Amino acid sequence: MTNYAALLRGINVGGSRKLPMADLRALLTGLGYDGVRTHLQSGQAFFTTGDGDEESLAAGLARAVEAHFGFRVDVIVRDHAYLRAVAEACPFPAAGLEARQLHVTYFSAPAGPERFAEIDPAAHLPEEFRLGDRCLYLYVPDGLGRSKLAEALSRPRNTKGLIATSRNWNTVAKLVELTAGG
Repeated sequence: MTNYAALLRGINVGGSRKLPMADLRALLTGLGYDGVRTHLQSGQAFFTTGDGDEESLAAGLARAVEAHFGFRVDVIVRDHAYLRAVAEACPFPAAGLEARQLHVTYFSAPAGPERFAEIDPAAHLPEEFRLGDRCLYLYVPDGLGRSKLAEALSRPRNTKGLIATSRNWNTVAKLVELTAGG
């Protein structure tokens, strides 16, 4: 049995694509998953299963959400070991930063540096980013809301063909905690 987090992109924001967490928990339980929990209203669900891999679990959950709720949602599923490795590999001093200053964008597949080659890092200082394994770390000292670097990184040409969803550092840490089990 493996502990997973499902990251649903773009639900419960701006009054659209409403997906109550109680309904999401019921849906996951109905799919046969154990230990189902959710965190916040922004699309983090946790479950345990011995069946499938990250990609097939994500695709199955996306299909189930569309069938049950009537709208399509992008889903990334990652196991505890991966989520822990992402947190441990953070190239920025997470312990000394506010959660709003540090974010991780999780990608559905690897995103090589060529995707972001047109972005001049020096032009965005003190904001910075680093690529990780199927993720991107983003340091924004003034927060994400006004970040020009975040805007540049999220342009469609940079994420074409990928599902990408971002979480602040508090949520990154909670993903590790809630998939730890025990």
